[in-house]
Amino acid sequence: MRGRAGHPRRQADHQTSVVVCRLLMAIALGGRERSLVRPLALIVLITTMLTAQQAPPAGTTTIGPAPAQIASPRPNYTFPDARSYVYSVEWHLITAGTAVMKMDAAGNERKVTASAESSGVVNVIFPVHDRFESRFDPRTFCSLSIFKHSEEGAHKRETSIHFDYARKKSTLDEKNLKTGETKHVENDLAGCATDVITGFYYLQSLPLQPGASYEFPISDGKTTIVRATVDKREQIKVPAGTFPAVLVTAEAISGQLRSKGKVWVWYSEDPSHTPVQMRAKLGWGTLLFRLQRVEK
Repeated sequence: MRGRAGHPRRQADHQTSVVVCRLLMAIALGGRERSLVRPLALIVLITTMLTAQQAPPAGTTTIGPAPAQIASPRPNYTFPDARSYVYSVEWHLITAGTAVMKMDAAGNERKVTASAESSGVVNVIFPVHDRFESRFDPRTFCSLSIFKHSEEGAHKRETSIHFDYARKKSTLDEKNLKTGETKHVENDLAGCATDVITGFYYLQSLPLQPGASYEFPISDGKTTIVRATVDKREQIKVPAGTFPAVLVTAEAISGQLRSKGKVWVWYSEDPSHTPVQMRAKLGWGTLLFRLQRVEK
């Protein structure tokens, strides 16, 4: 079966997976046979379903203007620097691996790192070793660059994306570490955007009062708009403890993945707004991320 521009569907799906928050996606890949890997890549988060990337054609492509904006951090906001959020990742009650997110100061910028490592039987069936690094401007929350190293089964790739807001362009460079094949793509950039990992921290910085709703652009080379709604207060029990929390539902409202998936994030109701639990409902099942501990 072929997708757009005559590319095989598996290739288009793999390019879609580049946009997926690998933190949510990659761990699950080992939980099914390899035949399900490419269809899985079609389902995105933040962000996970968060961005509607298609296999980009060569040259320059264009997107429409973003109808939503990133809000700058409030003056008294304290970034959660040097805190590592360590999660177990579960699929159908099976522990599939571990995911870690961390933010650090990096000069005048902030650096967000994330990793996903498969474990146990999953690691034997479909090993996953992914690393993600994003840099953003702490004055505006605008993403500046993204680097991704992904090892998922036989697929090994490195991808770098740079955001040039002065030129209103984003530049994607990707290398297949197995074949040596490279790709260079430019996309129009409508304005300030966050990315699929930093987006969790962006939501963390907001007031998150029940009933509030936020719309903001997320980009991984191409941009989509995400709507996040603060639904209700709940008491959440995870290995790290029991937390009064607020439930935030995020979904893409633009692009081909519009209304095709949701992600739920429970943030602690204290000023830190720690993301204590995350859940992504996909066509074949549900991924559950439960906070094991916070390392400082």
